[in-house]
Amino acid sequence: MHKSLTVSKILIVDDEWPNVHLLDRFLQEAGFTNLRYTTDPTQALGLYKEFQPDLVLLDLLMPFLDGFAVMKQLCEHTESGEYTPILVLTADITSATKQRALSSGAKDFLTKPLDLSEVYLRIRNLLETRLLHLEVRAHNEHLEQKVRERTQELEESKIEVLERLAIAGEYRDYDTGEHTRRVGTIAAALAEALGSADPVVDLIRRAAPLHDIGKIGIPDQILLKAGRLSPAEFEIMKTHTTIGAKILSGSQHALLQIAESVARTHHERWDGSGYPSGLSAEAIPFEGRVVALADTFDALTHPRPYKEAWPAEAAIAEIKRQGGRQFDPAIVSAFVRFTAATDLLPLISGQSVHNLPVESRARH
Repeated sequence: MHKSLTVSKILIVDDEWPNVHLLDRFLQEAGFTNLRYTTDPTQALGLYKEFQPDLVLLDLLMPFLDGFAVMKQLCEHTESGEYTPILVLTADITSATKQRALSSGAKDFLTKPLDLSEVYLRIRNLLETRLLHLEVRAHNEHLEQKVRERTQELEESKIEVLERLAIAGEYRDYDTGEHTRRVGTIAAALAEALGSADPVVDLIRRAAPLHDIGKIGIPDQILLKAGRLSPAEFEIMKTHTTIGAKILSGSQHALLQIAESVARTHHERWDGSGYPSGLSAEAIPFEGRVVALADTFDALTHPRPYKEAWPAEAAIAEIKRQGGRQFDPAIVSAFVRFTAATDLLPLISGQSVHNLPVESRARH
């Protein structure tokens, strides 16, 4: 017999001690080393859960709980898809009993008095099937793990491509990708402060850096102009929202759907005077409202070709002043509370806040 079969765990349940003793001695002589038994069928379930056998040898005619009741208990506590065979050993030789036992969960059936050579062969066959089941399950679990790992790799590669796309868009305008990183970090920190669930926070953190990706479609003479834009130039600049949304549109991926929304709506204003659609109040998607504030705060606190960097205190004051006009008042309040309780250096420098990393950009 294969060595792995002899270490299989076998549970014997029979109310007659001579039967238990016979099977115990016979199985040990056959090389089995991992045996448990009971003559009290009410203890069978507890032993089954504790011992987790590979095979159960079960009598049917027992006091207090008969074999059918024991089988019902064991089947109810066996995981779906699990294969733990039950071999019924009984003096009841009627066809009806055999059929009932096999339909109640038994995998095989032998009548007493037992032919030990046949008992041995039935046990070996059932344990070989059990071993094959465990090997197939282990193989399937290994394949499932490989699929999970591959899926994770693909997910990470998608995210990396999006992050690099955000950085590429940033280099189109400024000479660093740090604005994208900071906007993502600030937007995620704000979403978290507003009570968003972790998956939503993570989506906003990763989508926010793509808010200005549409600027890759704006001509250099407008995008890189050091002075103020003319009204006509500003109308062209505004199209970066719809260009970005078009670049990111049509995806079934939640991250890209959020990124499309952010690209389209991060210049909408709470009072309805923004662009491109003139949305107001809560008609502006939550992610657009959060990124609008994050983008403005970062733009104010960093130098641009057309302005100096504002001190953080002045930028916060401006954000507060724009509550109810440019920004959602509830998000402004959360931002003020957050900045009052947080060291602003990580926000301004782009370091992670509450373990939230990222990338993106804007021109105001």
